[in-house]
Amino acid sequence: MGVCRVVLADDHALIRHGIKKIIEAEPSLSVIGQVGDGLELLNFIKDVTPDIILLDISMPNLRGIEAIAEAKKICPGVKIIMLTMHKSKQYLCHALSAGADGYILKEDSDTELLTAIDHALQGELFISPGLADELSPDEIRACQEKKGVPSDSLTPRERQVLKLVAEGRTSRDIAELLSISTRTVEHHRANLLKKLNINNTAELIKYAIQKGYVLPTP
Repeated sequence: MGVCRVVLADDHALIRHGIKKIIEAEPSLSVIGQVGDGLELLNFIKDVTPDIILLDISMPNLRGIEAIAEAKKICPGVKIIMLTMHKSKQYLCHALSAGADGYILKEDSDTELLTAIDHALQGELFISPGLADELSPDEIRACQEKKGVPSDSLTPRERQVLKLVAEGRTSRDIAELLSISTRTVEHHRANLLKKLNINNTAELIKYAIQKGYVLPTP
């Protein structure tokens, strides 16, 4: 087997630097790219084919959970490991439901990351030990089968638009980021209001925070 090709997706350069050092200490692994947000990741992997993506949850433009399914459409064989500070069972279940192949806390990366990569390459799920104890095997299976997380019925594109609206982006900004027309963005915004039974942008932002699409401003 050749060298395993890894892409790092995290909006903190210091984190990426530290993770890269851990990975490249192992001769069988190589970091072939680093990106700072979910949209940048999707654009990057159109031109390369990684074996592993290490993906943060909380990133600008497109958060990690929404990027999972899109990344696997572009690279069907890729394994995706969430590398995050979030210890919440809800985030873990959302990630597994979206198709994550592993879930590692950043605080465990120095001891567990290489093990998680090895498990993913073998087709086995690996979760940080402290979190793994929080869910039973049946609960984990339910999350993976998309039974454990209620769906808000939004399409992947609508989720992208929702996050960007909640971050304060204008329709023109969103159109440029997603390479779609401003009219299409407005159409998605209207659909969001209708589907979620929400009346205005302020309520849309509140919904996005409640559902974890964006973090509340401190």
